[in-house]
Amino acid sequence: MPDTAPGGPFVPEQDAPSGRSLGMMKISEPTGDRKKRIASRHQSAHDRPWAVLPHALAILSLGLLAIGVPYAVLLAGDRADSGGFSWDFSMGLGFGALAIVTLQFALTGRLRWVTHPFGLDIVYLCHRYLSWGALGLMLGHFALLYVYHEPALGVLDPLEARWELTAGRVALVCFAGLVVTSQWRQPLRLPYEHWRALHLFLAIVGFIAAIAHVLGVGNLTDTPQKRMLWLGATLGWAGLLVFTRLIRPWRQLRNPWRVVANTAEHGDVHTLELAPEGAGLRRWKPGQFAWLKVERSPFSLVEHPFTISTAPENGPNVAFSIKSLGDHSADLSLTPEGARAYVDGPYGAFSVDRGADAEGFVMIAGGVGITPILSNLHALDARGDGRPVILIYGNPTLDEVSFREELAELRQRMNMTVIHVIDAPPADWDGERGKIDCDLLERHLPDGSRDWPHMLCGPGPMIAALERDLRALGVAERHIDFEIFELA
Repeated sequence: MPDTAPGGPFVPEQDAPSGRSLGMMKISEPTGDRKKRIASRHQSAHDRPWAVLPHALAILSLGLLAIGVPYAVLLAGDRADSGGFSWDFSMGLGFGALAIVTLQFALTGRLRWVTHPFGLDIVYLCHRYLSWGALGLMLGHFALLYVYHEPALGVLDPLEARWELTAGRVALVCFAGLVVTSQWRQPLRLPYEHWRALHLFLAIVGFIAAIAHVLGVGNLTDTPQKRMLWLGATLGWAGLLVFTRLIRPWRQLRNPWRVVANTAEHGDVHTLELAPEGAGLRRWKPGQFAWLKVERSPFSLVEHPFTISTAPENGPNVAFSIKSLGDHSADLSLTPEGARAYVDGPYGAFSVDRGADAEGFVMIAGGVGITPILSNLHALDARGDGRPVILIYGNPTLDEVSFREELAELRQRMNMTVIHVIDAPPADWDGERGKIDCDLLERHLPDGSRDWPHMLCGPGPMIAALERDLRALGVAERHIDFEIFELA
């Protein structure tokens, strides 16, 4: 059928239409020593399983230690007079909430040594769940005092109440606002840029108010050691704030990028190619993403995370493939050549570099979720990696299939099968149609692929359904990896 989008006519390369086998794809042959050597050569030491697992356990242990140490310090030495179990339990909930809030700044600070084992998207998801937990502890702290020790709360009028009690209520309102605006940002129609500014403001005010409340009330802070604990927490929080909001942007200011191309793709996607005017990206792996600012100061809060759709082997230039979805992405698609940009990255662990021992890969994408998978495919191609790849790519219509010519070219050079799945195909379409479901997966994924990494990227409901279907087909949880589409 004729195709008027950029790239010329498109002839669908449906390697495995419904009911057919995978043809000439070499999936039964064991991966040779040469293939394993190629894969291992591109896997850095800190990405090997023997390094990733201890690193992850160390980070988790540090997190538990950060929450547990305040209790050990507060309970050491002479104990303050107890007001009974309900009073002590309420105090414990309050201190636990503040310890988790302090930890949150480390989780959202984009610290590579924290995010490396898990991927930044997983760390942000953990941050979201911990935020709910911290808010629950705060509400429990307040509820126990309200039910069993109401006189300790004083009057609610901030003009008459003790300042330290008002500070505690301000902190509770700020943290509740953080959780509500983050969880329901889209239903509230809160633009991403405004949400980020509000998020930072509420976090700073809430933390300062919480520390002021703890020190002002004085419960369990009656010794120099205990006061030093909260001073240390405050200084650690301030240090993270200075690093993330001043030092890191200053480093970016010294390493600007320049937009050298803006290419229109199918599916209302634009690919921005950036060239470094200073140092390029360090420790860049295929499939990673970065935060992008265009024609703005590196100190600006207006930035968005986008997948780097090219491979490190094709650097030092990077490319971001951006779909116009509103919230600044539509403006970025109109970026002119020559525009100055700043890049914070790379981040993420959605990479074939984590699968050096894999016999092959199953990759499943929906819509613009193809971008991290495309980066991984380019890396495999550039390295001459001959391991088999099965790509299943779903889209609403044929016109919305991004990078289809590029995928066809990669297929010619690689040991790869491409299955396009079109929800509403044209009348002459002879490939797969509808949604990617369990029946379709069973048709196109041979038994020998069950132990391969299954890399998924797309909208949340699609990923949830695919996880369920893959498990039903016998794919172990450890072989399912996915990129979380939205970080906020």
